[in-house]
Amino acid sequence: MKSSERGGGRILVADDEEGVRTFLAETLERAGHEVTQVADGAAALRAAREEPFDVVLTDLRMPGTDGMAVVRAVRTEQPDVEVIVLTAFGDVATAVEAMKLGAFDYLQKPVSSPAAIRDLVAGAIERRVKLAAPPPAELATSVKLTFGAPAMLPVVDALARVAKTGATVLLQGESGTGKEVAARLLHETSPRANKPFIAINCAVLTEELLESELFGHEKGSFTGAHAQRRGRIELADGGTFFLDEVGELKSTLQAKLLRVLEERRFERLGGSTPITVDVRWVAATNRDLRAMVQEGKFREDLYHRLAVFPIRLPPLRERREDILPLAESLLAQLSLRAGRGAGTRLEDGAKERLQREDWPGNVRELRNVLERATILADGALIKTEHLWIDGPSAPAPKVPADVADEGSLADLERQIIQRTLVAVGGNRRLAATKLGIGLRTLYEKLKRYDVQ
Repeated sequence: MKSSERGGGRILVADDEEGVRTFLAETLERAGHEVTQVADGAAALRAAREEPFDVVLTDLRMPGTDGMAVVRAVRTEQPDVEVIVLTAFGDVATAVEAMKLGAFDYLQKPVSSPAAIRDLVAGAIERRVKLAAPPPAELATSVKLTFGAPAMLPVVDALARVAKTGATVLLQGESGTGKEVAARLLHETSPRANKPFIAINCAVLTEELLESELFGHEKGSFTGAHAQRRGRIELADGGTFFLDEVGELKSTLQAKLLRVLEERRFERLGGSTPITVDVRWVAATNRDLRAMVQEGKFREDLYHRLAVFPIRLPPLRERREDILPLAESLLAQLSLRAGRGAGTRLEDGAKERLQREDWPGNVRELRNVLERATILADGALIKTEHLWIDGPSAPAPKVPADVADEGSLADLERQIIQRTLVAVGGNRRLAATKLGIGLRTLYEKLKRYDVQ
């Protein structure tokens, strides 16, 4: 009976151990798949070239042609065929390399869970079907990257290549380099673009709250759990889940997250029913996860799961050609939001000043500086004196007469805070964001300046 008639896929299993091969074949055949078995890599390549398969399941260590050669050949010659690799515990790093070459996932030996095998193969077939289907014609990409610097070209190329796959991506870079923008771009240019993009910042929530946000909870699972709640991972089913500041995860949550990445299932807090999800994972960090692994602060197995396709976003000081285009793009956004149209511009002196700065806070700091400048300028032209850039040698900005006549820097700061609060309708959290300071810092300044 053909696989299409049985409702399964066509699977090629390559392993030099007959017992493993037989176990995998029987497990998959019971799930309705049609399985072809071969005992080495050379035979796997011959079979893959002679017959159409949906998934190739190959051991990494085989005599002669090994599993890595199979991965390279299949992904090059038949990119629509998904590959799953089998590896011993000590070869996990090699399996991760295989995933960087385009393998769908890996299974560690000894393989003893039929359910895990069936779920992994089903996930590979589902991804193959999704990638074969063109995205909706009406889909438009709302996220744009502003760039032109040579340092950004490898980043843009890497994002374009990996977006088409389901590989897990680790975005690395300093705070403010645009990791969330890159994550959203990955989603919107992927086959999952018409599905949810769900994000969570691992640094801003307590461990208990973060666990509930990730996995959801059942009614009565803890004090205050008055109703069942779906977690964000569940809400992202079919789409992309973005884990921002993943280096801040505590060890207990690292273990639970690893299980979800490996098994694609979890339970809500207080629940016992497994929930299966199909999620494309994108993680981001401004920390050195390799160093954290060596220090015992981050799980090595989780690191390898997340760093399948790492991309480093360069800081703004390494892409100075992008400073002015970014500034103009940000000014247009800020002006439209303030109801001024898109006409706000920078005088030549202000442009020179922006290009001289090192921007330790990167694009986020540039945006904050420009937002403060639009408040100070109160018009369509931003001058050098409107640029209030933090730093030990930064001069105090000059302010229009309606903001301050003569006074100290403290007087100026008080008036800017007051004006920002008025602009945001008294929302202190939003005011802190616009001023580029923490909420606690804003409260301290309000108390110091007796601002009501």
